[in-house]
Amino acid sequence: MAGQDLARRSLELRAARVPFVHARVVLAERPTSAKPGDEAIILGDGTVEGFVGGTCAEATVRDESLALLRSGETIVLRITPVAEQPQPGKRVVHNPCLSGGTLELFLEPSVPPPLVVVVGSAPIANALLSLGTALRYTVERYTGALPRDTAAVVVASHGRGEEQALSAALAADVPYIALVASARRGRAVLEGLQLTAEEQARVHTPAGLDLGAGTPEEISLSILAQIVATRPRAPAHPPAPSGAAPPAGAAPAGPMADPVCGMTVRPGEHGLHLEHDGRTVWFCGRGCLEAFAASPAMYLTSP
Repeated sequence: MAGQDLARRSLELRAARVPFVHARVVLAERPTSAKPGDEAIILGDGTVEGFVGGTCAEATVRDESLALLRSGETIVLRITPVAEQPQPGKRVVHNPCLSGGTLELFLEPSVPPPLVVVVGSAPIANALLSLGTALRYTVERYTGALPRDTAAVVVASHGRGEEQALSAALAADVPYIALVASARRGRAVLEGLQLTAEEQARVHTPAGLDLGAGTPEEISLSILAQIVATRPRAPAHPPAPSGAAPPAGAAPAGPMADPVCGMTVRPGEHGLHLEHDGRTVWFCGRGCLEAFAASPAMYLTSP
């Protein structure tokens, strides 16, 4: 995919609020197949559009990019065929199956800002729109449908359409749901919906942190502060691989080592696997899988 095509693709993804990572090669030592300026887009399902190297290099870039989509971090990734000491300002990854050269890439995640949907047009709702925009959130009025990536729904309609909006937010499993109301009225609204105790606990009412807010602007600030405080934070990088394979059918616990090349593989996010002797074994690419399948005893250590 040419640079202009990737640029157009990036615009399309941003417009659709689809997270992705843009990877650009900035250093390539022979005999790598990539060269400086090569670039690709990596999507959340592991799809790579473009070219940043061969199978092993691409697998490492994919792995690191998926981690960045969770952390939002921008990094310089250095992929080396031999182990190196950590370097300031770089993420150094030893990939033993790399074909002889070292690569460095600039990885830049493009993660859409949190989408906050506001129900109502009263002063607090209007203040949420203006202040949320200043925080670089995407803030939209409720139109009767919730986008799939809605991060928060704030019902500030003061008795108008509250039940419907709250039910829709709960059904959509929105991470943060708030009802602007007094404690007494908030309880009455939730009881009227006949929710389970768990569902009631998911609705913040009164909405916002207790900051002693009084004006619509202050109340909207307390609500946005609560959204920030309750948002999950992902670590920049997962723990080191253990190399152990989980039992067949078991949920993978974390990164593992490809038994053929030693490369770090994050099970379940991408890659290939097969079942062997009651265990699930994961691989960085087709070549390693085929080598293992031909002679498992050569590569697999005992649990």
